[in-house]
Amino acid sequence: MQTFILSLTTVGLACVLSVPAFASTPEEDKATFQRYFQERFPTVERQDFGNGMYAIDAVARENWEAIEEFPPYEPALSSGEAMWNTPFANGKTYADCFPNGPALVAEYPRWDRERSMVVTLPLAINECLEANGEKPLAYGKGPMADITAYMAYESRGQVRNVEIPADDPKALEAYEKGKEFYFARRGQFNFSCSHCHMGNSGTTLRTEVLSPAMGHTTHWPVYRSKWGEMGTLHRRYKGCNEQVRAKAFPLQGEEYRNLEYFMAFMDSGLEINGPGARK
Repeated sequence: MQTFILSLTTVGLACVLSVPAFASTPEEDKATFQRYFQERFPTVERQDFGNGMYAIDAVARENWEAIEEFPPYEPALSSGEAMWNTPFANGKTYADCFPNGPALVAEYPRWDRERSMVVTLPLAINECLEANGEKPLAYGKGPMADITAYMAYESRGQVRNVEIPADDPKALEAYEKGKEFYFARRGQFNFSCSHCHMGNSGTTLRTEVLSPAMGHTTHWPVYRSKWGEMGTLHRRYKGCNEQVRAKAFPLQGEEYRNLEYFMAFMDSGLEINGPGARK
């Protein structure tokens, strides 16, 4: 596997270099990544990057702020809260799996040292259900989006703080795989995630302003007008792959969990501000 590093070109675009001898650390990647966007959009406050395109498009922001007065994700919050408080058939609840309460979104994704894998919040929720004799939830939308919306709302203001244990080479490997995924070209269009959300961030594709990659993980799940419903982050990953005419990977499969691990680490220091509403 090639080792990828982040760098800045003289014209201000982010490039991907395959130079194993000069491989950067995750901390160096994060500093470069965040500096790139703060220099590309110097008038945007650091925390505002969590608002996606609405941090850089004034007209769209006005419409979005009006929508947020009566947000379309409110039914999901009510449904998610009811799910959190409803006992399973064995009498236990989600609180038995998550004893510190629902405000824990900033703790995920996290590295599970014993299993040598990235654990996301939706994965942990389904593991909780299965451990209590309940059926797992579909990962893309519906009840999974509802309960994670409620948990995200309860977690608002928490600071994203993803850890990559320096003493566990498998954790670093998962991070590197996520980074490689982010910058790898794929599909018939031969695009990578970074093509749209780094080098072309702030430009218009058809009628949409391409959002900066910084802050992409802070506001999920979201209600998208295009969907007409709530959806999860991995549902969006799937949609992005399909938009470039690439075969999507399984939701909550290793590929997308590692991708989320990388992206969430890049968002370290930003506040959780989900759930969100997007076009």
